[in-house]
Amino acid sequence: MTPEPIERPAEAEATRRVGRPRRDQHELLAAAAAVFVEHGVDAPVRVIAARAGVGMGTIYRHFPTRAELVVAVYRHQVEACAEAGPRLLAESATAEAALRAWVALFVEFLVTKHGLAGALRGDNAGSDALHGYFVDRLVPVCGSLLDAARAERGPSSAGQPVVNGYSLLKGIGNLCIGAAGDSDYDADQLVQALVSGALAGISST
Repeated sequence: MTPEPIERPAEAEATRRVGRPRRDQHELLAAAAAVFVEHGVDAPVRVIAARAGVGMGTIYRHFPTRAELVVAVYRHQVEACAEAGPRLLAESATAEAALRAWVALFVEFLVTKHGLAGALRGDNAGSDALHGYFVDRLVPVCGSLLDAARAERGPSSAGQPVVNGYSLLKGIGNLCIGAAGDSDYDADQLVQALVSGALAGISST
């Protein structure tokens, strides 16, 4: 009988760590996003490291500059928001509930996005590329949720303009701007009212 090969410790460790760097980076970016929301994008790296449970050297190894970290967090949050759309549509009781839940997540995302945009000010090429990435990833998600909610409601009053995914996202963004520095301004409530308006009286004819 041929003896089975013995797995060496180094090989076993390599096997266990397949895919681990990606998970480590995902956890680091999630921690950085949370810190940015609480303390702004100028938060000390040591605070991010403590939240992620890693050493500062780990962060610098992945992201040598703060600008690289900010861009990575931005893209990470865009991806999380994009991936939430199909999941919510599958898990929610109705398509409208999925749309409203996703919009609430998007509003939460904008809080951090505005801070990231400020940190990237002055890098027009980089900012433009990120804006294009943002639009390409999130507009189709919003549009699909909006279409599903419309289909669920059935035909509505004819002759009204159609609000598409891009217009809805832009309108949400404009409403969220007013929340800066005003604790009495309820962006969530206004955005949900916008969603109601987008769903009521809309016809594709």
